[in-house]
Amino acid sequence: MAKLKTLLLHPDPEVRTSLRHKLAEESFLQVLGEAVTAFEALELLEHVKYGAVFLGLDLPDGVSGIELAQMLKGRKDRPALIFISDNESKAYAAFELGALDYLIWPADDDRLDTTIDKLKDFKTRFREVPEPSDWEDPGSGGERTDEHTVRLPLNEDEQEDFLAALKTAWDFSRAQNPEIEKLAVNQDGKTILIPYTQIIFIEAYEDYSYVHTSGQKFLTSHRLKNLEDRLAPHRFFRVHRKFLVNLDMVTEIASLPGSNFMLRTAGRTRIELPISRRRIAKLKQILGF
Repeated sequence: MAKLKTLLLHPDPEVRTSLRHKLAEESFLQVLGEAVTAFEALELLEHVKYGAVFLGLDLPDGVSGIELAQMLKGRKDRPALIFISDNESKAYAAFELGALDYLIWPADDDRLDTTIDKLKDFKTRFREVPEPSDWEDPGSGGERTDEHTVRLPLNEDEQEDFLAALKTAWDFSRAQNPEIEKLAVNQDGKTILIPYTQIIFIEAYEDYSYVHTSGQKFLTSHRLKNLEDRLAPHRFFRVHRKFLVNLDMVTEIASLPGSNFMLRTAGRTRIELPISRRRIAKLKQILGF
């Protein structure tokens, strides 16, 4: 029987160790990874089908356990979230986000047993993707016979006609699906579409990025390099290794001591971004001065 893969997310190694020892006693659970920050947890969640996450509230690097839960809220087959805290101040917010449980740490054995019982019940409803080894190969003599491949020989003329038709279909498909000039980000369990024209700048943060508008910023899983490739045709420019800026939002370029420059953008809050010296010439060329 498949075990419920479990992630331990907490900045205190003693808490993670205590949890690991307790959960090791449960045959239906498998602790498969530990993390300290929300960003490390997101990276693991992208590659492992976790069924449960024990997570602290106060995490380093600027993203709390509550904010991580908000980012996961819209996911299909979201893992069970068990919050760990030294007080009850965030319990209401945690349960509003669908927490399975909220533990005041340190927790005694009876309280942990209650959490284990909740996880057992959750496991009966959690849909886990079968491991590849459980899938039968139709050509390997297994029992599955509902799928097979039909191979049709084609002469040279027919091959050329087929490839031409395939290219026509591909070009038509691309023409029928123009890019929507909006960036999709997850916020509080919802997918928000931000028009490119409302983005002032984008800031790299480790393997993620913050999208800044005039009044808000959104944490996204997009890497800055990928956004640069996507947004460059829409007048966005990489002014620095950490910053991608909407040139339509630029209001001023100021010289600073030491041959450095500062770019100022529009918005209710005046935002100043550094420009690396090796990029200023190209930026001046783009802006036409």
